[in-house]
Amino acid sequence: MNSFLEHEPIMLHSKTTPPVSRMNQVTRQRLVDLIEQGVQGKLTLISAPAGFGKTTILSQWIRQTAYTTAWLSLDELDNDSVRFWRYVSKGLANALPTATGNRIEQLAHKLPNLSINTFLDALINELHTANQPTALLLDDYHVIEETSIHDGLSYFIEHIPQQIHLLISSRNELPFPTVKWRVRDEITIIDTQQLKFTLPESEAFYQETAGLTLSTELIAHLFYRTEGWITGLQLFSISLRSEADYEPFIANITGYNRNVADYLFHEVIAKLPEDIQDFLLCTSVLERLDAKACNDITLRSDGIQMLEKLKEWNLFLLPLDDHDIWYRYHHLFAEFLRNLAKRKHPDLWLSTNLLASSHLAERGLMDEAIDHAFAANEYIFAETLLSRHISNVLQRGEFPTLLKWFDSLTTHASLSPEMSLIYAFILVVTGQAESAGHQLNRVEQQFHSMEYGEARQQLQSGLLFVKSNLVFASGQFEQWFSFTAAILDEFLPHNSIFYNFNYNKTDPLVRRNAFGLKGVLSKDTEAIGKLFSNVLEKHGWEDSLINLYLIQSLAEGFYEWNRLEESQDLLHKLESVARLQQIPGLFVPNRITQAHVYWANGQPELSHAILEEAISIVLKLAETHWVSYLRACQSQLYLLQGQLPAAKKAMSILRISAKERPTFNKEFEYLALSRLLGAQHKELDALRLLELLKPQAQRENSLMCKVEISIIQACLQENLGQRSQALAALHDALVIGEANGYIRSFIDAGQVMAKLLVKYLDQKSRSDSLDSFPFTRVSNTYIQKLLEAFPSKQKQETAFPSPALIEELTRTEHHLLKLIHQGESNKQIADKLNLSVGTVKVYVSRLYSKLDVSSRTQALVKAQELQLLHAQQ
Repeated sequence: MNSFLEHEPIMLHSKTTPPVSRMNQVTRQRLVDLIEQGVQGKLTLISAPAGFGKTTILSQWIRQTAYTTAWLSLDELDNDSVRFWRYVSKGLANALPTATGNRIEQLAHKLPNLSINTFLDALINELHTANQPTALLLDDYHVIEETSIHDGLSYFIEHIPQQIHLLISSRNELPFPTVKWRVRDEITIIDTQQLKFTLPESEAFYQETAGLTLSTELIAHLFYRTEGWITGLQLFSISLRSEADYEPFIANITGYNRNVADYLFHEVIAKLPEDIQDFLLCTSVLERLDAKACNDITLRSDGIQMLEKLKEWNLFLLPLDDHDIWYRYHHLFAEFLRNLAKRKHPDLWLSTNLLASSHLAERGLMDEAIDHAFAANEYIFAETLLSRHISNVLQRGEFPTLLKWFDSLTTHASLSPEMSLIYAFILVVTGQAESAGHQLNRVEQQFHSMEYGEARQQLQSGLLFVKSNLVFASGQFEQWFSFTAAILDEFLPHNSIFYNFNYNKTDPLVRRNAFGLKGVLSKDTEAIGKLFSNVLEKHGWEDSLINLYLIQSLAEGFYEWNRLEESQDLLHKLESVARLQQIPGLFVPNRITQAHVYWANGQPELSHAILEEAISIVLKLAETHWVSYLRACQSQLYLLQGQLPAAKKAMSILRISAKERPTFNKEFEYLALSRLLGAQHKELDALRLLELLKPQAQRENSLMCKVEISIIQACLQENLGQRSQALAALHDALVIGEANGYIRSFIDAGQVMAKLLVKYLDQKSRSDSLDSFPFTRVSNTYIQKLLEAFPSKQKQETAFPSPALIEELTRTEHHLLKLIHQGESNKQIADKLNLSVGTVKVYVSRLYSKLDVSSRTQALVKAQELQLLHAQQ
C-alpha cells in the first residue's frame, strides 16, 4: 500500500492534511485577521464562487494562528453520513492530544453500530475535554448534498463547546438555518466582495507571484477587467508569458468578467505544447495524482517531469504534501478540462476513466475506482469491482454510498442474482421495505426459472437470509414461517457477506443492538432463532458468525426469561468455540451473561472469577470500551451482594462521574453508576443521569434500556419516599416487561423492587376504577409471576410492611429518625440533609403520621418498640 493511505485503507491521508501554502503567494492579512477575530464565535463561513482563493486564505490563516487546526477536504464520495463523520473524527483526532484523539478514533470505529445522533452526542462530549482552542476546517462543503449530513452538522455546531470553532468554505450559502447564530453574533461570513483582490493585492500578485514586470496602469486595467477575481488574474498572467508586447494584448481586453472563464482557459490551453495539452486532458479525470497515477493514465513514463513542468508554468497544480509527491488541479481548472474532454474528446474521456479505474483498484482505492468505472460507462467492470469491495463497505456501514452505486447499476445494466440479493439487503437495512420487496420479487422470478443444481440452491440460501431480514424488520414473523416451511432444511449457506458479518462492534449484550432486536423477545423470535441455528449447524456452518451471534442472543433471552439452565447450556456451547475470544462483540456479552447466570444460581465467586479472567483477556485489545462493560458488570454484581466498597472500586476505574452529561454510547456504564449512586444515598445525582439518558433510549428505541432506566428510577424514588413517582416508573417498565416476558431485569433490581411490586399489586387491587389507578394495562398474573421468581428469602422479607406500622418507612425517614434520636433540631437536620427547614418539617410530619404519633418523644418511644433505630444502618 502506498504512502497516500493511512493504516486503515479507507482513510485517505491527503483529505485530512491542509494544502501546502506556497511561499510566493500574496499574503492577504486583512482576511487572515478577519478569520482570527471570528474564531471567538461558533462558525466562520467563507462563501464565494470557484476561483476566489477560499482554500488559499484558509491555509494562510492556519500558518499564522495559535489555534490547533483539524482539516478535511471534501469530495462527492463524502455524501454518506458514516463516511463524512469518520473523516471529521480523523481530522480532529490528528489535531487533538493523543488521549482525546484516540478516544475519538475509537468512537468513530463504532459507526455505523452507533446511530449518528448518539455518535454526535459522544463526539461533542469528547470535545468538551479538549482544553486548547481548536478549529475544524471543512473545505468545499458545497459538494455535500445529503440532508442527514446537513442536519447533523447543524446540531454539531449548535452544541460544540466554546473552545471549538468551525470554518466552512463553500461555493454556496449553507443549506441549513444560521439565523440563531447571527442573532447571537456567533457567525462570521466572508463573502465574494471581501475575497476579491484589491488593487494593491493585484500588484503584489503580478510582481511577487507571477514574476511579471507590469506598469501600475496595466495592472490596474487587468484588475478592473477581472473585478478582483484571482483566477482571472492568474489566467492573464499565464497568457502574458507568450506575448512579446504586453500593452497591445492588455489594451484589447474589453468587457471581461468571470463568466468568460472558459474562454480564458481555452486561450491558455491552446498556447501550450500538444504533449502538455494531452497530459492535462488525460490526468484531469483524477481527484489526486502522483507520478505513478499520471504514467498509468497517460500510458507514458515521464510523469515526474510533466508534473515539474506544470509547477514551473504555474498551471493550477496544487501540492497536497510537503514532499512534492501528491497534487491536485485547481477545482475550476479541473472542471474546465473535464468538460473539454467530454465535449471534444468523448472517447478519450471514457478510456482515461477506465484506466483511472484500473489504476485506483490496483492501489486499493476501490471507492474511487468504482466511481471511475461508472464514468467510463463500464458497468460490468463496475459490478465486478463492487462485488470485490462490497463486504468492506458493508462493514463500514456506508449504505448511502452502496445505494448510489446500485442505483447506477440498475439504471444501466441488469444485476446478477447475487448482487440483486445484496441490493435488496441494503434496501432492508436502510428501511426501504417496499423497494426491497420489489427487488426480492425479481430475484424470486429468476430463482424459479433456474434449473435445479448448486447455483439454484445457493440463490435460495441468499433469498432465505435477505427475506428473513425483511420479515424481521417489519415484525411479520408468520410470513417467515410460511416462506421457510418448505425450504428451511434444504438451504446451503455459501456467501460470507451474509453469514460471517460481524453484528456487534459496540454493545455489551447482543440483545441491545439491532441484531438482537433491541430487547424484543417473543416465542416467535425464539422459534426462528432455534430453527435458523439448527439448519446452519446441520450444514456445517456452526462456527459462522451469524450462528454464534444467534446462540448468544438466545442465551441472553433465556437468562431474561429466567430459564437459567437453557441459558447456561448455550453459553457453554459458545465457550468451546475457538473463535470466541477473537471476537469481542461475542466474547464480552458471553462473559457478562455467564457472570449473571452464576450469580442467579448462587455462585457469586464464579461470577467474579469469570469477569476477572475476561478483563485480563480484553485488556490486550486496543478498544477499551469492552473492558468498561466488564467493569460496570462487576460493580453491579458487587452491589447485588451488598459489597459497596468493591462496587465503588470497580466503578472508579471507569473514570465517569455523576456531573457529566451521559451519552448513549456509554449507557451501560452510566446505568451501573446510577445504581452505585443510589447505594451511596445519592439518589438525586442518579436520577439526574437517568433523566438525561431516558430520551436517548427512547430515540434509539432500545426496549432493554428503557426498562432498565425505569426500574432504577422506581427504586431510587422509592428510597426517597416518592411513592407515586416510583409506581409510575415501575409501571413504564412493567408494560414493556410483560409484552416481552422480562423477569430477570426485575429480580436483579433486588429487595426494593420486590417491595415495590407488592405495593403496586396492592394499589392495583384496591383501585375502584380505571381513572383512580391508570396502571390496569399490566396483568395481575404477570406481577405475581415476577414476585414468585424472587428468591424465597427476599419474598419473606418483603411480602408486606410490618403490621405495627401504618406504612413502612423510607430510607430517608429512617435517617431522619436517627437524627431525631441524636437530638438534632430541625435547623441542624436541614443543614445536614441540605434541605430547607420547611421541607424538614414536612418530612417530620409524614414520619409522625406513619408512626401514629404526635411528638418527638412519642416517635422515639415507638421507634424503640419497633426496633427501628437500628434498621437501615
